[in-house]
Amino acid sequence: MDPDRQVLTQMFQAESEEGLAAMEAGLLALEASPEPSEILDALFRAAHTLKGNAASLGFPVLVDVAHFLEDLLDRVRGRLVPVTPALCTLLLECVDALRALLPAAMAGKEDLDPEHRHLMMRVAEMAAQTVEAPAPGPRGTEGEAGPEAREPRPAAADHRTLRVDVDRLDQMLNLVGEIAVSRGRLERALLDEGGGAALEAHAELERLSAELQELVMRVRLVPLVPVLRQLDRTVRDVAAARGKAVRLSIAAESVEADTGLIDPLRNALTHLVRNAVDHGIELPERRRELGKDARGTIRLAARHDGGSLVVELSDDGAGLPRARLLERARAQGLVGEGDRLTDEEIDGLIFHAGLSTAEEVTEISGRGVGMDVVRHNVDALRGSIRVDSREGSGTTVTIRLPLTIAIVQGFAVRVGEETFVIPMDAVLECDELRPMAGIQGAGGGVLDLRGEAVPYLRLRHHFGVGGASPARESVVVVRDARRRAGLAVDALLGQGQAVVKPLGGPLRRVAGLAGATVRGDGRVALILDVPALLREAISRQAATGKCA
Repeated sequence: MDPDRQVLTQMFQAESEEGLAAMEAGLLALEASPEPSEILDALFRAAHTLKGNAASLGFPVLVDVAHFLEDLLDRVRGRLVPVTPALCTLLLECVDALRALLPAAMAGKEDLDPEHRHLMMRVAEMAAQTVEAPAPGPRGTEGEAGPEAREPRPAAADHRTLRVDVDRLDQMLNLVGEIAVSRGRLERALLDEGGGAALEAHAELERLSAELQELVMRVRLVPLVPVLRQLDRTVRDVAAARGKAVRLSIAAESVEADTGLIDPLRNALTHLVRNAVDHGIELPERRRELGKDARGTIRLAARHDGGSLVVELSDDGAGLPRARLLERARAQGLVGEGDRLTDEEIDGLIFHAGLSTAEEVTEISGRGVGMDVVRHNVDALRGSIRVDSREGSGTTVTIRLPLTIAIVQGFAVRVGEETFVIPMDAVLECDELRPMAGIQGAGGGVLDLRGEAVPYLRLRHHFGVGGASPARESVVVVRDARRRAGLAVDALLGQGQAVVKPLGGPLRRVAGLAGATVRGDGRVALILDVPALLREAISRQAATGKCA
């Protein structure tokens, strides 16, 4: 492909994806708007722009679909076709079709599939209606999103922006990390040799490096609200499929997140929202019997808390059926018949793969896969997840993530000749390893933490590090949202900042590793996946029956 055309097509794809996302949001707002004319104008302009850009680059498939969509929107603007739920559904299908056809068209496809031709026929049939549309008024009948279903959206501030390739940002971040390594070497050399002026120059270099790093990290931040708004469509479609009435409320203004968090977080929230609508929110008739509003509410809120991003999803539905959840867990051997679990522990069972309380398997859920995917995504981001359910009142799921996955404040430890880094937000304390009498083995055991029995895992054994354990070992006590465990190591090296680099080759398949980093002495250290190691320590002790 000609380089100039390649640049143009890449720009076209990025702008088209943004335009389609805006159209989807506009169509969802159209259903709830008492005065849709302004929204319709914006939708028409977006379709017209996409058609014009596609025509200029020679993408006939996109031109055809956008042209049909533009015609229908024009007739709706002229009040020849009424705004109804059926119209909005059809227009959303057109957006989905354009989104699916975009990469195919760029790959050279010039013909429509039969399903898309059928969609265009339906669009043409609806556009052929000549019934004068009634004056717009508020809607909100059961099963639809009324005007109160959407939060008001403030006008976007007029900021100067520039689309930047994320790979270039990653290269910049790697460069910052290498500067930090070189700075550390320089500092040690200066301290060894002395020299006040040189130390001052080093201090200035450190300040500039820190500013550059902060700037790069800020460039990686993107607003979270547009990401959460994409879940409007999920709520609408699942509610319609299940015959329910649900509103989505979002509170996340001014909250930003690292671009590397966006896709895994969106994936996790999509599963959570689908489960909330399908299993949590009751049918309208049942809600009336319970004295609730016939329309259920799902609330999404995000905030910064210290060095973390906290996202809470809550609903006012039926809550988790703990008795049935515990029964299913015992039937699958996840919980022993005599085991007594707290409410919090029972709620946490929903994250086990294959465990579902659904009475039937639907096209939406019921196979016990979604929540396991949620936990996997959160763990991969070095985050934690917690469930708080109230039977009859609803469920709240809290996800806590680091503000960035590119840089981590870590605590370095040594095992044999290897160095490992533990993310600081998971570290509770460090101490000398004091196993409880008779409860230990090569792989781990139970330690006495001020009279409390806490399972621990020996990293030397888990990762197969050669050599014998020292006479005196140390332990780093780590945690997630609900549990604690110890990681036994040879020596404690101290804390510092680490630039996270992805693992390659066989290391990707090693359980308990989340990434790698280059330390100030130039050596590579491996970053630990704390949630995975926690589960390993706890399950190891539970399997032997030596730890509750």
